[in-house]
Amino acid sequence: MRRYPFSFIALTALGGLCAIPGLISLAGFGATIHPLLDDPMAGLAFVVSAVALFGSGAFPLVIAKLKEKEGA
Repeated sequence: MRRYPFSFIALTALGGLCAIPGLISLAGFGATIHPLLDDPMAGLAFVVSAVALFGSGAFPLVIAKLKEKEGA
């Protein structure tokens, strides 16, 4: 069984949590969650934050893979 770094799991989960309201807001249904999400730019900010969190989560995963490869 493969173990993933905790930082990868945490940052990816946070990215997913950010992407959900962002995509809902961009689809035009943001006002059902909160009045501030009625603006599509708020949804865009959530999506950009989600992409940044996914990218930040990828670094520990790549480093772990490189360490694994080095030891093999």
